[in-house]
Amino acid sequence: MISPLGSSGSSSSSADSGSSSGSGLKIPILFGAVLALIGATVYLFYQISDVRSDLAQTREALLTEISKIHETSAVTTQTSTRRVDTLKKEMDAARQQASLLAGQAKVDATKHADELAARLEQEQAEQAKKVNEVSTEAMAAKDSANAANTKIGEVSTDVGNVKTDVASTKSELEKTIADLKSTRGDLGVQSGLIATNGKELQALKALGERNYTEFKIGRTKAPQKVGDISVLLKKTDPKHNRYTIDVVADDKTVEKKDKTINEPVQFLLTKATQPYELVVNDVKKDLISGYLSAPKVQQKRN
Repeated sequence: MISPLGSSGSSSSSADSGSSSGSGLKIPILFGAVLALIGATVYLFYQISDVRSDLAQTREALLTEISKIHETSAVTTQTSTRRVDTLKKEMDAARQQASLLAGQAKVDATKHADELAARLEQEQAEQAKKVNEVSTEAMAAKDSANAANTKIGEVSTDVGNVKTDVASTKSELEKTIADLKSTRGDLGVQSGLIATNGKELQALKALGERNYTEFKIGRTKAPQKVGDISVLLKKTDPKHNRYTIDVVADDKTVEKKDKTINEPVQFLLTKATQPYELVVNDVKKDLISGYLSAPKVQQKRN
């Protein structure tokens, strides 16, 4: 059941102690967040290193392929050249023989020479085609090698950008956490860190100390579900940033009347030893928005 906590029994010494305790929590929380960022950076660095290694291997493979293409091209060119030279010699000999013959023999010799000339022309065309294909393959392989080099450069740049982004994120998170405030809730219990806007709420989520559920609640007849509880908006006062709600949990309803923005509205559930906190960051006509902070550890209270 929801159980209220009386604030009248709280002394000034307990308030000071709670405040010191709340401030002391910032150091281990911040240290944990920084460790998480460092871990993420190391993991990402190794991932990028693997990519760079793969790209380097691809580049070496492409250079080897280009070398093989050049060797094949040289052998093919030499073979084709020898065949063309042989055909030229045969054709020249046939034409010379035809010029010395007469009658049908001359006709036959001339025909043979023409056939050799046609074969020579075909051979030369095929040789030119093969040279062109080899040149095209070599150019494609060279382009792939250049692309691999470019990719390696891009990955190196990405590594530098990631390091810069992580450093910037770490600095921004430290600054945001330092700006967060800790205060007492409406039940007199020392609250954790309170977020007053979306940026600060993201910082709290990054710390991972509690579970956070964002909400926007308008005026309705029935309570609206928010995490483990339900909330019914009864009244808003945008001019003075005040609101009144009913909190429904453990089959019980408790009215929270004339609460202000950024004030931790606290209540206890039977399954948790720490209080739930509802924080409203904005009050408009018939509409409130904010977040519900719930303890991660859920257990029965004695």
